Amino acid sequence: MATQTFQAIQVGLLGPVYSIELNKPPLNILDLAMIDEVLAALQAAEADPGARVIVFRGAGPKAFCAGVSIQDHTPDRIGEMIPRFHAIFRHLARTDKVTLALVHGHCLGGGFELAAMCDLVVAAETAQFGQPEIKLGQLAPVAVVLLPYLVGYRKAAELLLTGSNIDARQAQALGIVNRVAPAEQLSQCADGLLQELLAQSGTALRMTKTILRRVAGLDFERALQESEDFFLHTLAQTEDAKEGIFAFLEKRAPQWTNR
Repeated sequence: MATQTFQAIQVGLLGPVYSIELNKPPLNILDLAMIDEVLAALQAAEADPGARVIVFRGAGPKAFCAGVSIQDHTPDRIGEMIPRFHAIFRHLARTDKVTLALVHGHCLGGGFELAAMCDLVVAAETAQFGQPEIKLGQLAPVAVVLLPYLVGYRKAAELLLTGSNIDARQAQALGIVNRVAPAEQLSQCADGLLQELLAQSGTALRMTKTILRRVAGLDFERALQESEDFFLHTLAQTEDAKEGIFAFLEKRAPQWTNR
């Protein structure tokens, strides 16, 4: 396997499969450094004509990814973090390479958004999915766009307004996850799906994904821009949004003023 080593991720190319592993266990939190490296890896994969499938996974036994660093949500950093994080999703929206997430353990916040943005998701039975941003007085700009599209308004509203978790079987029933396997068989399950994909014409895979995304009815980049603008210029400016972040960092319960 040809590999390139970053500080926060591990990248590997095995034949036509380009692997990006989030490598900050135990929770693989996406800080600005990791965000920039993920985007750089995606750009490298895009430039490689031999890469047909991009696979995301998380290092360690506890999590695929438990979200974006709370430290990068503070008022002085969030205006920089959100556009850089969303650049990953804009890239994923444009690529014609098939994307696959292998999810185990915690898949929360921005980690859930990353998995949901992939074309296909394989999850361990023990995986937990959730968007807990509301508990910090925040919202999840990517999930606000993706979840109603993937699971319908009612369930999206429940997940986003309560911040509750669902397990892998529930995620599969909702259409978020394609296949579920025991944790110890996750890689084997994913390999089986990869073999099915790689048995197909690379040209047909690429073109089918392109037209599938185009006709599926979601103008993702337009909707993401609207969600991003609302988050940065409206919600993030509220007293409660700032209180939620500082309460978390100070390890105390938030005191909501409803302003």
